[in-house]
Parts: sequence; C-alpha cells; structure tokens
Amino acid sequence: MKTAIETKSVRGKLILMAMITTMVAVLVASAAMLIYDLISFQRSWINDLSTQAEIVGKAVAPALSFNDSAAAEHNLGMLSARPQILVGAIYDANGKRFAGYMQADLGSPAYPDTPGAPGYTIDGSELHVYYRVIENGEFLGTVYIREIYPLFERIKSYSMILVSVMLISLLLAGIVASRLQVAITRPLGAITDVARQVMYHRDFSLRVERRDGGEIGTLVGAFNDMLIELGRRADALEATNARLEQEVRIRESAEEALLQADRRKDEFLATLAHELRNPLAPIRTGLDILRMKEGDKAASAKARDIMERQLVQMVRLVDDLMDVSRINTGKLAIQVAPVPLHVIINNAVEIARPLIDKFAHQFEVQLPVQTVMIAGDVTRLAQIVSNLLNNAVKYTPQGGQIRLTAALDGKNVEIRIKDNGIGIALHMQESIFDMFSQADSSIERSNAGLGVGLSLARRLAELHGGSIIARSAGMGEGSEFILRLPALVNLLADEQQIADRQAADAKYRIFLVDDNVDFVKGFGELLELIGHTTQISHDGAEALSMAAAFRPDFAFLDIGLPHLNGYDLVRGLRLMPELKNTVMVAITGWGQEKDRQLALDAGFDAHSVKPVSFDQINAILSDPAHQRGSGGIAAPQE
Repeated sequence: MKTAIETKSVRGKLILMAMITTMVAVLVASAAMLIYDLISFQRSWINDLSTQAEIVGKAVAPALSFNDSAAAEHNLGMLSARPQILVGAIYDANGKRFAGYMQADLGSPAYPDTPGAPGYTIDGSELHVYYRVIENGEFLGTVYIREIYPLFERIKSYSMILVSVMLISLLLAGIVASRLQVAITRPLGAITDVARQVMYHRDFSLRVERRDGGEIGTLVGAFNDMLIELGRRADALEATNARLEQEVRIRESAEEALLQADRRKDEFLATLAHELRNPLAPIRTGLDILRMKEGDKAASAKARDIMERQLVQMVRLVDDLMDVSRINTGKLAIQVAPVPLHVIINNAVEIARPLIDKFAHQFEVQLPVQTVMIAGDVTRLAQIVSNLLNNAVKYTPQGGQIRLTAALDGKNVEIRIKDNGIGIALHMQESIFDMFSQADSSIERSNAGLGVGLSLARRLAELHGGSIIARSAGMGEGSEFILRLPALVNLLADEQQIADRQAADAKYRIFLVDDNVDFVKGFGELLELIGHTTQISHDGAEALSMAAAFRPDFAFLDIGLPHLNGYDLVRGLRLMPELKNTVMVAITGWGQEKDRQLALDAGFDAHSVKPVSFDQINAILSDPAHQRGSGGIAAPQE
C-alpha cells in the first residue's frame, strides 16, 4: 500500500509539474500576444481616425477658403456614418470654431475652446485627433474628431479567448502528462517490486527489465548493477565460513611448505658445499704434485690440466649462481648481434665435451646445411645449449646415447637434445625448470649439480625471445629438451666469417696493468708467444706515464691498483690523443652489474671478471666489435 501511495505521489507530482509548466508557458505567451494585440489595435485605431480626419480636412478645405460654414457643416455630417465618432469640429486659421458635429444623443456639446496640437491624445475611453488643413501651402484651419476608444472591451474579449486557450492547453497537458509519466513511474514501480522481493527472499538474481534509455534507463541499469554487487558480497559473506575453515588447512600447508623450504635450503647448502669441495680436492692434489714433482714436466703438465679443468668448473658454478641472481634482479645484460648457429653449437659442444667423454656417451650432432643466423649473445646462447647438454650427460647412464639436432621451423630455429637416460616423471616435466629442482635418484644425486642449470637455461632463452620445453614418456624412457629461438632467416655470414678470420690473424700492441705480478707476467708471455707486443705495469701512476709512449691497441687494466685506481687511470688515458683508438678492458674481481656500469661510465669499453682465461682475452682481441681501425677502436698492427 505504501509503495502504491509513493508511486501515485510521484505520478501526481509529475502531472502537476507538467501542468504548471504548461500554465506558465501559456501565461507568458498569452501576455505577449495580448500586449502585441493592444499595440496593434491602438496603432490601427489611431491610423484609421487620423485618415478620417485627413479626408474631412480635404473635403472642407474649399469651404474654409470661401468661408462657407454651411458646406463645412454638411461635410462634417458625413461622420454620422461612423457611430463610434462622438464629436467633430472645424476651426479656422485663427482658432475659432467654424463648424461642428455631435451625435444626437450626446447631450450638450463638448467642443474644445481652441484646437490642440496636431496628432492624437487618449483620454480614458476616448481618442482625440487634431489635423491641420493646409491647401497650396496655406494653413486654412484644423479638423478635430473625438471617437470612442474601446480598449477595455478589447482587453476583456481577448482575455476571454486566452483564458479559454489556457484551460484547453492545461487539459491537454494533463492528459499527455498522465500518459507520459508512465515511462517514469512504471520503472520506479518495477524497481520497488524487485527490491521488495530481494529483501524478502534474498534472491539477488532478480533484475528489473530495462525498456528505455536516458536517465531512467541509467537508473535501472545502476539498480541492476547494485543487485549484482550485492549478490557478490552476499556470496562472499557466505563463503567466509568456508574460507575460515580453510585457513586452518592453509596454515598447516604453510607450515609444511616452510619445513620443505628449510629442507631444500639445507639440501642446497649441502649440495653447494659438495660441489665446491669436488673441484677443490683435485686442485689441492695438483698443488701437491707440483710441489713434490717440481722437475717432472709431464707430471706438472698433467697437474696443471687437472687444476685448470677444476678451476673452470668452480668458475662456471659461481657464474651460474651470479647469472641467476642477475636475472632475478633484472640486471643481466645481453649483447645482441647476429651469430651463426654452428658457432653457438660448436661453443656449447666444446664446453660439454669433457663431460661427454668422461661418461663415454655416443654423441651425434646434426645441423642445417645452410648458414643460419640468430640474433643474440653468443656467450649466453652457447651457455643455454651447454647447460642442456650437461643435463643430458649427467642424467644418462654411462655409455648412453645423446643426439643434438637443429633445424629451421618457419621463422624459428628448433634445437633438440635427446637422450636415452633415466627420463623425467610426468609430474616433474614442468617443475624440473624450478630453481634447485633435482630428481630423487641415486645416480642423479651422485652426478647432479646445484639444480640451477635448467632454470638458468630457460630464463636466458626467454631473454632472447625463445622458449624451452621438456618431454619424456616417464621414468626410464629418456628425455628430450626442445629449445626454440627466433632466427634471422636467409642472413648470410660470409662477411662476418672473413672479419673473424682477419681479427684472429691480427697482431696488436697490448698494455697489461695489474698489481698481481704472477698473473700479469704469465698473460704477457702467452700473448707474446702468439705474436703480440706487450707492455706490463704494476702501478696505476706508472702506467699513466708509460701509456702515451707505448700507444697500445688494447689495454687490460685492473681496478684495485696502488697509487691510482683503475677508474682514475682509464679517465686519464682517455684524455691522451695517442690513445683515442685504444680498446680498454677492465679486469677485476668485482662482478656485480653496478661494478660493470661503473667501469663503462669511467671509460672502459668492456668489463671482465677474474679469474680470466687466456681464451677470454683472445676472444676480446678477435671480437670484430673491438676493431676500430679508421674511426673505430683499435687498428691491428701491420
């Protein structure tokens, strides 16, 4: 009942508003029309009487000229044809009344004593007109006419018409409004009904049908949206109890996850200690051999080979951990350049070859006949493939089979590494790429590393716009890893290969600055053995004074130098015109991304982290990016 009253009240208000609006509009329009009509009526009445006075004036002009008052009286008698004219008079030029006319029932005449000024005056309900009679430029006299001016009768009759129009308009407005208000009150009634049902039955699926657009449609839409939101919140409240029940299970799961994380942390630390001790043991043994068999060149060479291999393994282990950290913090930089596919595969196989030979695996490589180029960092791409190869080697029993194939697949290069090893359980084929993830098997445990190789390989592949997936039919069924990388299709590598060969044959003047005497002396001897000219310094200030005279093509500078650190040294060297084309490389134990950026900001062209192998130094010398020549970095010696 209350809803009906409220709806009816809204309906009545809408109708009343429409009628009031109509009434105001009609009143304003009526007032405007009435004013306009009165002005028009007055103008036409005055014009008409003025014309009548002019006609009379022209008619009596001869009578005034010949002083014939009888003729003038006769002419004025024509005014009786218009009953609205009450009085008429003619005055001579001296202002004396010459002739007169008055309606018979008017009573005593009311002529003005003297004629007034030409024109008209309105006196209540009478209109007075004076007209000057002029003949041939001579003023003869004045015509005076007084007429009934029915202004109030005009207002009364016109007002009656306007009132009738207003009443009809209000009636029509009421009828139209009563019909139009349904478009507003019907949705409001529907909203009210739905709201009542929702309140009583808690059914938030009910909706108001949206029939119209505009504000009413917006209101209905907003109401329906509100029901949707209320329904969501009601569902959320109903789900609260279920969530509260789950919280206990979640806490238990979280505790279990924490325990598992602790176990994985302990396992990782134990594995790290194991992996670090493994190469340290043969290094220590090699040192004992060098000390005990100092004069035995064969034993010393064998010991050095063992120590070098184990050192490479330790450096690789630390580098992998550092790479993971750099990727996680978004600080790993890759140097993108076109790289031939066979170079990547050759570098990767070279890295993995010692481990393949150790396990006596049958290894097969199949590459495309044509030259295929990939845009990427050659070192990181080789690292991806070598990590996959090492994984296949470690998880394949001794004497197993490993096959590496590469082929173009549309705009991508697809590299497949397949083995007949222990395989991967179905539930681990995705988690195998998680950090520190390892299979739980005795053979894997004896050969596995830290469990970062596959995770690092996938992340490096993603940095190159590629992907890695693992496939296996299950445990004991072998596994296959598929690496996909974007290819630079049909890009030939002939010019790059020629440039690489030229760089490899070039001889340079090389400046070595490091306070580690053994390190810098050993590298100097190796560089001179392959034809380069070297200059060595162990002091930053000394190196600054020697550089201009030596004019090196390459300068390998330590950062922690006595008297003048490497950053200040390279800034000083950059100011020398003789060294404007010198390639300057920082050789330091500081390997964070911020350390690399500090070196580049100071003026270094490249940044390498100790320990640095001779192959790394030779790769820098052979890198075409470091051949400045005319307008480049350093021109090779002739």
